Amino acid sequence: MPQLAKVREHMDTHVPTVPSDMPILDAARFLIRHRVTGAPVVDAAGNLVGVLTELDCLKLLTTEGGDEARRGKVSQYMTDKVVTIPPDMTISYATGVFLRSNFRRLIVVEEGKVVGAITRFDILRFMASSLQ
Repeated sequence: MPQLAKVREHMDTHVPTVPSDMPILDAARFLIRHRVTGAPVVDAAGNLVGVLTELDCLKLLTTEGGDEARRGKVSQYMTDKVVTIPPDMTISYATGVFLRSNFRRLIVVEEGKVVGAITRFDILRFMASSLQ
């Protein structure tokens, strides 16, 4: 298996993002419409500021405040501690990141901007094709 394969060669470059000021209900609909379980959150300049997952959206059902909570913004519900990786990281190293975490997807960032994402499935596909 080529140990020097890079994340940029196997990542998905079409990663839907949500703005941090988007209403949380709109963001939940966004995840459903795009059939994703999470999305990177970006500020007005396009810089990564967090990630919003379906679990974050589910907090709406347990948050007190009724209609007021439902009018909240993504920034109030997102996770702001995001593990990211650079596009030139090796697949082997990225695999190690996956093995030490529960993440199913890693956001790939270059100069503060989201340039892609790589999933455990992407790495599995790479592994299967490399071992032929």
